[in-house]
Amino acid sequence: MSRHRALDTDPSARHADAGGARHGIAHALQALVAIVQRELLKFVQQTGRLASALIRPLLWLAVFGAGFRSVSGLGAAAPYDHAVSYDVYLVPGLVGMVLLFNGMQSSLSMVYDREMGLMRLLLTAPLPRAWLLFAKLCATALLSLLQALAFVAVALAIGTDLPVFSLAGLHALLTTVAGALMLGALGLLLSVHIKHLENFAGTMNFVIFPMYFMSTALYPLAKLQESGAGWIYHVARLNPFTHAVEWLRFALYGKDPGAAPWVVLGCLVVFFTLAAWGYDPQRGFGQLSKRGGGA
Repeated sequence: MSRHRALDTDPSARHADAGGARHGIAHALQALVAIVQRELLKFVQQTGRLASALIRPLLWLAVFGAGFRSVSGLGAAAPYDHAVSYDVYLVPGLVGMVLLFNGMQSSLSMVYDREMGLMRLLLTAPLPRAWLLFAKLCATALLSLLQALAFVAVALAIGTDLPVFSLAGLHALLTTVAGALMLGALGLLLSVHIKHLENFAGTMNFVIFPMYFMSTALYPLAKLQESGAGWIYHVARLNPFTHAVEWLRFALYGKDPGAAPWVVLGCLVVFFTLAAWGYDPQRGFGQLSKRGGGA
């Protein structure tokens, strides 16, 4: 009580507290910018990374999009007002593929940094670990967005009809950011449980391929139901990746995506909260401080 009374009567103490708060905010923002710049610099230096990120979805678009253009049987189902070619349907799923693979690659980056000691140094900075992980998540989402935009630009260049130059395109851009954040948070969560780089490939095979193929990235849910693949249909409905792709697909055409935004944003909060918990060595289930290369 006496301290609060002193602060009320001492202007210099109030100015000191305000100055300390401003300094703390400036320090946090400086750390955010530094981490994002570091990830961007790494990306620029790895000259083949963008090409490798684009080759996979472009092959899908060129081979499957063109090959099944006339036999896909896609009718005028939502969000489309008329029948569309398969390559048009495929693009939102391939954008999701770019986001998914980069989010998982960020998980590999976290494991590598932790084993090499860089993450231990970063996590000992005088800032909340949740903020440092948020900065890493922002960097991952930014790289995912840049790669997704590069893919869309190439898809437009080869003749894919996409309504991106409109207000709906701006909505789709914001949707892509949300999907990138969710999948980046999932990558952070997975990095808690991957102890060594040798375990990364196996873990990713149980995450990337089931998430991608058991979703609406390649085929509509209605087609799954019609084909009798009931269990795949139900798994796809529960898959967060499905909702990220559907939100983007509906946003491109200015249609109501239903519950998809809530699922994506809810999963983002859950994944990031669990990742922050896991990176806390005092109470996290990962107990990173006890690992040989952990922080």
